[in-house]
Amino acid sequence: MKRLVIVESPTKAKTIRKFLPDGYVVDSSYGHIRDLPANAKEIPAKYKGEKWANLGIRVDAGFEPLYVVSAEKKKVVTRLKELLAKADELILATDEDREGEAIAWHIREILNPKVPVKRMVFHEITEEAIKRALEEFRQVDEHLVAAQETRRVLDRLAGYTVSPLLWKKIASGLSAGRVQSVAVELIVQRERDRIRFRSGTYWDLKAHLTAPSSPKSFTADLVELAGKRLATGKDFDENTGRLAKPNQVVLLDEAAATGLRERLLQARWTVAEVETTEQVTSPKAPFTTSTLQQEANRKFGMSAKDTMRTAQKLYEEGFITYMRTDSTNLSGQAIGAARSEVEQMYGADYLSKKPRQYATKAKGAQEAHEAIRPAGSRFRLPATSGLSGRELKLYDLIWKRTIATQMAEARTAHTTARIEAVTASDEAVFRATGKEILFPGFLRAYVEGTDDPSAELDDQDKPLPRLAKADALRSDRIEALSHTTKPPARYTEASLVKKLESEGVGRPSTYASIIETIQYKYVHKEGNQLVPNFLAFAVTQLLEKHFPDLVDIQFTAAMEADLDEIAHGKLERLAYLTKYYLGEKGLQTQVERQDSAIQPGEAKRVNLPIDGLEGVEILIGKFGAYAKFETGGEVKNVSLPETWAPADLTLRKLESLLDQAENGPQSIGKDPATGLDVFILSGKFGPYVQLGTDETAGGKPKRASLLKGMDAATLSLETALSLLTLPRSLGKHPVTGKEVKASQGKFGPYVVHDGEFRSVKPPDDVLTISLERAVELLAQPKPGKGSAKAKGAAPAGKEMGVHPATGLPIHLLDGKYGPYIKYGKKNISLKKGSDPAALTLSEALAYIEAKAD
Repeated sequence: MKRLVIVESPTKAKTIRKFLPDGYVVDSSYGHIRDLPANAKEIPAKYKGEKWANLGIRVDAGFEPLYVVSAEKKKVVTRLKELLAKADELILATDEDREGEAIAWHIREILNPKVPVKRMVFHEITEEAIKRALEEFRQVDEHLVAAQETRRVLDRLAGYTVSPLLWKKIASGLSAGRVQSVAVELIVQRERDRIRFRSGTYWDLKAHLTAPSSPKSFTADLVELAGKRLATGKDFDENTGRLAKPNQVVLLDEAAATGLRERLLQARWTVAEVETTEQVTSPKAPFTTSTLQQEANRKFGMSAKDTMRTAQKLYEEGFITYMRTDSTNLSGQAIGAARSEVEQMYGADYLSKKPRQYATKAKGAQEAHEAIRPAGSRFRLPATSGLSGRELKLYDLIWKRTIATQMAEARTAHTTARIEAVTASDEAVFRATGKEILFPGFLRAYVEGTDDPSAELDDQDKPLPRLAKADALRSDRIEALSHTTKPPARYTEASLVKKLESEGVGRPSTYASIIETIQYKYVHKEGNQLVPNFLAFAVTQLLEKHFPDLVDIQFTAAMEADLDEIAHGKLERLAYLTKYYLGEKGLQTQVERQDSAIQPGEAKRVNLPIDGLEGVEILIGKFGAYAKFETGGEVKNVSLPETWAPADLTLRKLESLLDQAENGPQSIGKDPATGLDVFILSGKFGPYVQLGTDETAGGKPKRASLLKGMDAATLSLETALSLLTLPRSLGKHPVTGKEVKASQGKFGPYVVHDGEFRSVKPPDDVLTISLERAVELLAQPKPGKGSAKAKGAAPAGKEMGVHPATGLPIHLLDGKYGPYIKYGKKNISLKKGSDPAALTLSEALAYIEAKAD
């Protein structure tokens, strides 16, 4: 018997083919085989005259979708039909989620097979899983198909009904979406919070103290003065910048803080109280789709789209289980594999007392699915997997998180000391805190937010010296420190995904495409921040006022719950769509009613309650956002750069922009080296400096963006010339002899050497940083990866020699958790039972090679 197996990707087909017996032919549909018409060209000729054809849904016929096979998929369909003609059985082996079920259904409908059809599902592509799936066939789940089709119809109805209204009232090419509009509203609302925010300033003191029990100093922070708590950032009202309850706290300004500092230098310092508590911490649950996206964004800066693309490849090549899941459940096979790895790598002491399972907390999660984990009954080690680049990084992340779930809890001791500083006129209370890791447990393998657990343990282990009540302390130094409250942080991809999932809006498998979509028109990135533009404000305002359900979190989350009910066969598709779209409160009726109520002039006006801009109108025009305001007795218009953040808009910026637009670029001076004029210009992505013009610079004048915090209105010629030197060579690296450069990029200023990048942050300045300082930065582990011990001179211990390829030294060190090799930014533990005294340089090089990315 000849069987045809159809999956949705060539990579998946190649992997699954290895595990099937003779008689099976595997081919791919290359994703969805048909869909709703993407444009007018795809509408079949016989339907072109129908009113509903552009919508692609025949509402009056039970919301019947018009499915079409695109031109690029017709060859695929032809090939699959030819293969089916030679087969005795059709097996549909697409992914096991709703989308995969819908793909299987569409394939069946298009091919119209005359042979038996079976549905084959598995959540990992291993020999064991495929053999099991061959014994557990089922039929296509019509309820899952109905839920996916309902979701597709809902998204089409929302987008194609509301979007034309946005084109008519605001600007062409805009879009609205069931989940997309909620995501944009969240980002806009955060920007509004930043506009309303008013900063407050407060001062405090930090004392550097020494105890009799140890020569090593520790720090303590001022928390009380004369029996009253010292004001901190949380005491300020975000909307006024003033204390919310001024009578309950003490607010220090600079004069008061420095005066107190001088007096406390003569104070008597005594330990008033010491309290130590022990804390037990359990490992995080294994990855779901959303938590994997969040962690990959935090650790590696990977976008949700890049994470899902990489995870898809790992799944299709048989490295991990299915990557679109909202369950934290682990199978017995996975738990057994993880526990075996823990015992082998870390010893029985690091194994949890009993197998650990996790309850899924996400709204609407499907417990029948499994968390994302390494595939198989034995997990492939990252170092020997053969993977590289992003695939290795992501697999290593998934491997570590899974292993950690079956490890023992971490035990830490937290010590708080209350310290009194008394003078003739002052009674001040300081607080010192310390943390000691009593047993690292799962932290040996995995620490959230960092990919170097060993180094992170060193950073976390910061105990106080032995202190006892009534101990006299010595004050070595006291700092008076100024603090300014910060506006609410903008969303990042990670925090937006977390918010959407916590509210039950959308599904994790859709977040990558949503974030990608909103960046086309409404949002841009500054570093990892998602910044809304003025168009996002205008669209959100219109939806909030006239279609509040479309941007209401609870309403959208309830729709997801309804789709789950359809998937479970508890809610009827037609009744639900009818209620949503038709009737007195249906979307179609709302759009028709609001069309006449929305005035284009009102819809194009962006409301920004910013101090100093009371007489300024922000409007959406044919070519984008522009400002309209009066200056010199005349009303002027000036276009706004797309990357200007609404919360950062000021009158001075607008006036500078207008001056440039009306008078052309004004030279701020000449470059002494070339004699060319230096200009400050404003472009699509904000202000920048330029050397010469197209004519004087041969058609390609050099340009450089202003650094964050720089003001175009006050920029000096000297600073502009410094910007134009970027990227600048700092010289040769003393070890490798390769060039070190300083420059700026998408994520801010940086130094780079041989493919290694390090951010340049205050007080360092990319315009003045020296080669010596750059080499220091490059020697430091990347943020979140290194320990305090690694951030200075070469570590003490046995020096094994230097790496023959890089010239970097290799050290053998004895850490708190056993011997390890220190090579550059890497800490590499020796295998359990190894004799560090017998370790040779060649063996150390083998460890380093195995650890290589």
